[in-house]
Amino acid sequence: MRQDLAQASVTPLELFFDLVFVFALTQVTAFMADELSWQGILRGVLVLMLLWWAWTGYAWLANVASAEERPIKLAILTGMAAMFILALCIPEAFDDAPGGLRGPVVLALCYLLFRAMHFVMFLIISREDAGLRSQVFRFAPSVVVGSAVLLVASQTEGWLQTALWMLALVADYGGTALAGFSGWRLPAPGHFSERHGLIVIVALGESIVAIGLGVAKEPISWVIVAASVLGLLLSSALWWAYFDVSALLGEHSLATEPPETRARLARNAYSYAHMPLVLGIVLGAFGLKEVLAYVSDSTHHKLTDPLPGVALAALVGGTIIYLLGHVIFKWLTVHTVSLVRLAAAGALLLAVPLIIALPALAQLGVVAFIVTGAVLIESVVFAESRRKIRAELSHH
Repeated sequence: MRQDLAQASVTPLELFFDLVFVFALTQVTAFMADELSWQGILRGVLVLMLLWWAWTGYAWLANVASAEERPIKLAILTGMAAMFILALCIPEAFDDAPGGLRGPVVLALCYLLFRAMHFVMFLIISREDAGLRSQVFRFAPSVVVGSAVLLVASQTEGWLQTALWMLALVADYGGTALAGFSGWRLPAPGHFSERHGLIVIVALGESIVAIGLGVAKEPISWVIVAASVLGLLLSSALWWAYFDVSALLGEHSLATEPPETRARLARNAYSYAHMPLVLGIVLGAFGLKEVLAYVSDSTHHKLTDPLPGVALAALVGGTIIYLLGHVIFKWLTVHTVSLVRLAAAGALLLAVPLIIALPALAQLGVVAFIVTGAVLIESVVFAESRRKIRAELSHH
């Protein structure tokens, strides 16, 4: 078990591990851009959900045992290798490219290795903890079934393959929920919340990268400057929404939760509720990339062409998912409903038919200003309560 739990923090090895996750996120964004269709978006979401579930398992592992211990260090490095090869296979996750190894099969085997390393390390750690060991065995069916279905999916194609991916994720996510939480341990709540905050930063970094990649080879122009500023404004608002107070409230709630139920709160508020946050950011990053590609492409009328429906749905839908993820996270941690963020999500949804024919730059502007407006309203209306919250949390 970890030593000095109250002072535990994220280690350099964990940050190194997350760099592979960064690469995987860029692969997902590129995959959706190459497969610009509704099925391509759905498949990109499925790949991202698979990556998230793989990553969050190692967040739990490094919370129970220090990443500086040699066996854990070796497990994480082995997992990194499997994750990196998996990320390389993302362009071939569903359709194998000519030549070389069969991409879908290699991806499924890498996922199996990644999950198996996680499972084996938990078995070793739980040798002297009967409750944790029992929980690990209850967790085992979701590992086996999810990985097995993904291997079966690698032998199929089309919508059957997509459906089998969905089934594999249902087995992973649902099986973990059905296995309960009583045996899981979370001795370092500060480490766990910090780990998830850093992965949100990683995902937001992908949105910044998407802005740059969209125009990297184009000569600078005022329309590119305007689109870049609006994209950065949207990314900054998403950052503010999480890190101004929400992350602190989540950390405080997790730290003050009784040990008997802390694992349940961590599972629900972080392992589950942070998935829509990361999903929303990545979908939004894909939308941003399309906006920048559109306004900088000389084959389009830069100030008049709207985004394709799929790209607009990713931009607006991703932002809505992110805001609703915040609403869920706040409800789970402090049991209050964020009405401003609910209203912002509703405003974005209602705005879709109004902006669908607008130029891509104007569409981005509407989304950016709605989210920024919501953040500013919260900052003004709840300024005093936020000050008290930050003071109290700083004291603790």
